[in-house]
Amino acid sequence: QVQLVESGGGLVQAGGSLRLSCAASGRTISTYPMGWFRQAPGKEREFVLALSMSATTTYYADSVKGRFTISRDNARNTVYLQMNSLKPEDTAVYYCAAKIYVGDYYSPSRYKYWGQGTQVTVSS
Repeated sequence: QVQLVESGGGLVQAGGSLRLSCAASGRTISTYPMGWFRQAPGKEREFVLALSMSATTTYYADSVKGRFTISRDNARNTVYLQMNSLKPEDTAVYYCAAKIYVGDYYSPSRYKYWGQGTQVTVSS
């Protein structure tokens, strides 16, 4: 199994940028498709981005297309979420996850291993 630890969250003004990191241990991260999800207070956890295991295909939520990107550093065993042009509605706890179940990339139920989350707050 793999352990995931997110970092890089914080408070940023609207229009600003943040880069979240998801450091993995226990298994090589390149053996999993990886995803980022977020959960705002009172809302369900929602899909943000995912990267295929081969790192050749990225899946985006419409709300972040053109603003967020996902990348992977195999040497550091880390996945990144680069967030630009942040909006107040991006405020949430962000989670990275490793996908092991067959099926779409958008459902949290397809992912087995989760980090503890990191808070992102965007002020207007």
